Amino acid sequence: MNLNRKAWNAQQQSLLAAFERGDHAAAQGIFSVHHAQVHAAQMSGLGVWSFEDEVLDDLDEAAFRRIPPGGEHSIAWNIWHIARIEDVTMNLLVAGAEQVYFAGGWFPRLKIPFRHAGNAMSAQEISALSAGIDLEALRGYRVAVGRRTRELVTALDASDYKRRVDASRLARVLAEGAVSESAREIVAYWGKRSISGLLLMPATRHNFLHLNECLRLKAKKVL
Repeated sequence: MNLNRKAWNAQQQSLLAAFERGDHAAAQGIFSVHHAQVHAAQMSGLGVWSFEDEVLDDLDEAAFRRIPPGGEHSIAWNIWHIARIEDVTMNLLVAGAEQVYFAGGWFPRLKIPFRHAGNAMSAQEISALSAGIDLEALRGYRVAVGRRTRELVTALDASDYKRRVDASRLARVLAEGAVSESAREIVAYWGKRSISGLLLMPATRHNFLHLNECLRLKAKKVL
């Protein structure tokens, strides 16, 4: 792995500091690289190291879908979940726009019935998703979400970073079923964060954390 947790945390602190001092150019530049590192290299085209590619590129289908004995998640579930969370928070909450999941036609292409972002799923649901999701479409959806995030972040200005999410946008998350009723506490959590807070978590850090989980799943020899 070419980027350890200490280096990642240092980048997060630099990004946070840029947001706090209103340094728009620095925030945009740091976010661009930071975000690219937790997506496939093809998403940004920046040529920087990609944690996602390191985890996924040599996986076979069985390894992608497998939930190890005693485990909760598969790598497929993790990738779907981080794509959904980024899609929901960046589009519904930050931009007040449509989810890529539906606007881009990805929901039927993924061949799973879940409209929400994956919080509070049962073991049976996670197993069904892991077995049934179209893996090629999943990677395509993930790229589409990342590119849309970069478009909307580029459109922000310094005055947006400290803005809180409008209550109507939080209500829309629940109304559209983007978060299930059993996981609605995550919506309250998002409501307490500024736009810069959402760019830090989940648009960057949440991805990093779940890719770390994927790396641990990959390392299990049973895969």
